[in-house]
Amino acid sequence: MRPLSTTDVARRPAPGTTVPTSVRFSPDGRAVTYLLAEPGSLHQSLVVVDVERGTPEEVPAPGAGVDEATIGLEERLRRERARELAVGVTRYQWAEHADRVLVPMPDGLWVLDGLARGDRPPPRLVVPADAVAGPILDARLSPGGALVGFVAGDEVHVAPVEDGDPTAVTAGAAGTGRTNGLAEYVAQEEMGRAEGFWFSPDERHLAFCEVDETHIPVFRIVHQGSDQVGPGAQEDHRYPFAGAANARVRVGVVPTDGSGAGAPDWLDLDASGIGEDRYVARVDWVDAGAVVVQLQSRDQRRLDVVRYELASRHDGTVPGALLWSERSEVWINLHDVLRPLTDGALLWASERTGFRHLEVREADGSLRHALTDGPWVVTDVVGVGEGEVWFRSTAASPLERHVHRVPLDASAPAEPLTTDAGVHGGVAHPDTGAWVQTWSTPESPPRTFLHAAGRTKQLHAASDDPRVGELGLGAPELRTVQTEPVRADGAPTDLHAAVYRPHGDGPFPTVVWVYGGPHAQLVTRSWALTVALRAQLLRQEGFCVAVVDGRGSTDRGLAFEGALRHRMGTVEVDDQVRLVEDLVAEGTADPDRIGIYGWSYGGYLSALCLARRPDVFRAACAGAPVTSWDGYDTHYTERYMGTPAENPDGYRAASVMTHVEGLRDRHLLLVHGLIDENVHFRHTARLLNALVRADIDHRLLLYPDERHVPRGEADRESMEHRILDFFRTALSP
Repeated sequence: MRPLSTTDVARRPAPGTTVPTSVRFSPDGRAVTYLLAEPGSLHQSLVVVDVERGTPEEVPAPGAGVDEATIGLEERLRRERARELAVGVTRYQWAEHADRVLVPMPDGLWVLDGLARGDRPPPRLVVPADAVAGPILDARLSPGGALVGFVAGDEVHVAPVEDGDPTAVTAGAAGTGRTNGLAEYVAQEEMGRAEGFWFSPDERHLAFCEVDETHIPVFRIVHQGSDQVGPGAQEDHRYPFAGAANARVRVGVVPTDGSGAGAPDWLDLDASGIGEDRYVARVDWVDAGAVVVQLQSRDQRRLDVVRYELASRHDGTVPGALLWSERSEVWINLHDVLRPLTDGALLWASERTGFRHLEVREADGSLRHALTDGPWVVTDVVGVGEGEVWFRSTAASPLERHVHRVPLDASAPAEPLTTDAGVHGGVAHPDTGAWVQTWSTPESPPRTFLHAAGRTKQLHAASDDPRVGELGLGAPELRTVQTEPVRADGAPTDLHAAVYRPHGDGPFPTVVWVYGGPHAQLVTRSWALTVALRAQLLRQEGFCVAVVDGRGSTDRGLAFEGALRHRMGTVEVDDQVRLVEDLVAEGTADPDRIGIYGWSYGGYLSALCLARRPDVFRAACAGAPVTSWDGYDTHYTERYMGTPAENPDGYRAASVMTHVEGLRDRHLLLVHGLIDENVHFRHTARLLNALVRADIDHRLLLYPDERHVPRGEADRESMEHRILDFFRTALSP
């Protein structure tokens, strides 16, 4: 074994994390495909496995030799919002009802036929990149595989796969500042909706979003490290700040033959009664003539599910019928569970009990029956078949994920398919019973198995990465910390924590690793904890490192999440302090040498913990921090805080600048990428102004060419080296 270095910490992917991703079954279930890179590489290839034989085979990449440097700004921003670091084949899609796969590459759109049959003709370039003006964005196949759709020049285009040129099927957006067929910023970044157009099941129509952001002021980001000046060294983004205007979005339907490009049928989004200040959360075709749209109120406490029948359209407008409405005193968490079933019913997931559970609703929206129930959460659906649905849940423990299946007629309770401790994932083809399972524990990197025809075959083991054996990473200790009650009975709440204890006897200088915000969970019984290399490097250097998922984190029910509603930066700080208090009380942590680090929300919480509790923390490394929530976007911020006008005291109390005096005589390192278009460098700059005005010492580490997720390996290594040196100095005796 060898010691860790900052080079190891900076390198992507981390040891034992190169696993099959984007796992998909062919429509007939005869083949399974996924993307996979070699250990230590980010260059992915497409792999196909014949389910009967179970032998993985790499598919020669179409567009081989294409220079990734040619990727345009729009595609780079899409990858940034998807947190996508891979290169090579980064996306692919099966047609729903055909043995056909679409592979978008920088040189155009490629189609692969016959992957399930095994008789594979050469890949075909069906739409070259230069066939249209502007970059090709968000490409996908129609359900039957006869058409490919994409956005270019702010309009949706459709091209026949077999023969024919692309045709613009929408019109009126190009050159106006509006877009047709693309998801707006908050939909991509915060709502989990990357798509802006959808084919009907019969391929005759296409629904699309028209997005108008022309009324939103431009926020300019200058590439300060560029050798160029002028337009090539700046970006203009229409960013919707909390409390300010959102994009105006409407949904239209056009024929896929292009005959209705200038005259869409517009869905009457006022049918829900939510009002004009709303979000288009999801759009789904439920049959060839009906679209279901999920509309979310701006305060995100109401979600209306509305059905639109194309046959009822009149004078270019399609009226809607409200199927049902979800209401919450906390907020509505969006999901992708809505699925049409063969009898016309709809699979749905609701949190009306306080925990997300599956149910079946009739075509008219009325509740047929619930499928799951209990004080645990259905996290995602992994397959829907003719008679059953497969899903993952926290039923065994919030630290674990297990795969289950349950009959759609509710004739039997859910059956667990995985029982071994750890985090399991899966993709299923319920009609054939075949499924792909992933499984990891803190002691074991992920393994991937194919279950089919009564046999189990291991497809991949991430432990094959030689770095796993070389580094000999030890799993942290899992434990619980008790905090204030959010339980109905008033009993304390158990928070799940992990501790990386160094060799020797304490008390140790201690560093808390934190995210601390909503929609995230760091502590799970998985390899991800063990391969947290910054924590492991600090442990190697003699620091104790600890992490806890406090109140507000995900997948423990709405009451647990909602503890921070309208008061961000309060309960999260308290729970990090409780972790430190436990470590000090048991003699593990030196109370005079406590630090904290995190990125994004974790960067915010690191700075705020230091500012609000300088009696506990001596040092903080805050990466890409939000420093005042009035500078972040609408959909995320208002979900938890309301608007600045509604909750001025909450916004003021949550701002790091409000507590800047607490940073005096403490050690603060601020890290930020200058072209971060998500958490703008403006956040750090505003804090810098407050620090300068108060004459408070601090350190600053800037990366001119980095966005929210640092991608340059040299930049990452520089950052890790300086963070390590920072804690060595700041927490010295």
